[in-house]
Amino acid sequence: MATATISTRQNIRLTAQKLFRERGYAAVGMRELAKEVGIEAPSIYNHYKSKDDLLREICSDIAAQFFKAFEGVDADEKSATKKLRAAIKGHISVIANNLEASSVFFQEWMFLEEPNLAQFKKQRHEYELKFRDIIDKGIKKGDFKPMNIKLVTFTIFSALNATYDLYRSNERLTQDQIAEDMANLLLKGLKS
Repeated sequence: MATATISTRQNIRLTAQKLFRERGYAAVGMRELAKEVGIEAPSIYNHYKSKDDLLREICSDIAAQFFKAFEGVDADEKSATKKLRAAIKGHISVIANNLEASSVFFQEWMFLEEPNLAQFKKQRHEYELKFRDIIDKGIKKGDFKPMNIKLVTFTIFSALNATYDLYRSNERLTQDQIAEDMANLLLKGLKS
């Protein structure tokens, strides 16, 4: 069976994700990263112009995947419950399929430099508004009980964004188990 080879650029990114997750962005230098990848330190700059460029790529890629997953929420669906369930499952799917990159996305984004930091915050806010819209419409239709939409959204994201830790636990929960149970738990709290 043939094994797929990855490019040096991909290897740098995968190694960076691993090191950033394990030790934190601030603790990892480009020289150390080059050494881990097995290339000379100056050659790393042929692939990424800076460590911030590397972090920006990781965060932007995960953000794009969250937006793409949200496209799976049926705009014509009338039930806010079904829409929010689909959004929750899509969000968890991105995390489950990108554990190391998701960990970096959630824990290290604050190290982005301007203008990347401002762009990241803008994307994050736009994504959050998609969830708020579903919740707001659900409250107005009576699908959900009246609650503070910002607090509800904050609670949902806090719960969802912590799920990457569940994949490293000894319980061996599947992505579907986590998504289904998390959706049930969160939606139960919103029901009137």
